[in-house]
Amino acid sequence: MGMEDDARGFFVLIINSIAVTLIWMIANVLFGIYMGYAFYADSPGWQNIIYYLISLVTFILLIRYLRSKWKV
Repeated sequence: MGMEDDARGFFVLIINSIAVTLIWMIANVLFGIYMGYAFYADSPGWQNIIYYLISLVTFILLIRYLRSKWKV
């Protein structure tokens, strides 16, 4: 008694999408909160600006990746 191949492929797609998104979120938390690049006192420094730019670019790439994986 096994799952059908279509259902198995669909669940693998769901799990892969969740895993990639969680890895992206964990990386942002690591660099942003734990290493302190997400916070600034009076004005953002060059490190904060680079962090936010990289975060934005990787978010756009993540969305493009997920859209291409889910396109049927």
